[in-house]
Amino acid sequence: MTVRTTKRSAGLLLFRHTDQGLEVLLGHMGGPLWAKKDAGAWTVPKGEYDPAEPAWEAARREFQEELGVAPPDGEAVPLGEVVQRNGKIVTAWAVAADLDPRVITPGTFTMEWPPRSGRTQEFPELDRVAWFGVDRAREVIVTAQAAFLDRLAEHSG
Repeated sequence: MTVRTTKRSAGLLLFRHTDQGLEVLLGHMGGPLWAKKDAGAWTVPKGEYDPAEPAWEAARREFQEELGVAPPDGEAVPLGEVVQRNGKIVTAWAVAADLDPRVITPGTFTMEWPPRSGRTQEFPELDRVAWFGVDRAREVIVTAQAAFLDRLAEHSG
């Protein structure tokens, strides 16, 4: 009998207050499957972790791996968990910080591409990051993760 474990991811949602209001930093998922997609293709910078690792430590480690920059210090606002359509449980914290998207050096992953070609290629985990106002972020973020935006808005309100 195969025991199926639920995959877990943890991440950090950076936010800042500007003259235009509350903004969040999201990453566009890399690789050919997401290249031409916008809605539902943006995510909190996050990654999978082993259940033995504390989620907060995983969130900070994954931020560094995904963006190639150290996670910011500052008060972490717990945003709780969401369950994505694929069953993955995502835990996130919000941290107030201002990060220039041009400084990121994304981590990479390898996959066979094109499918069944026998060739593998390397792709960035996140092919770009950008700041979004909360309303625009809600239009492009992975559907389940929109709850993080609502929770952050409640905290910041």
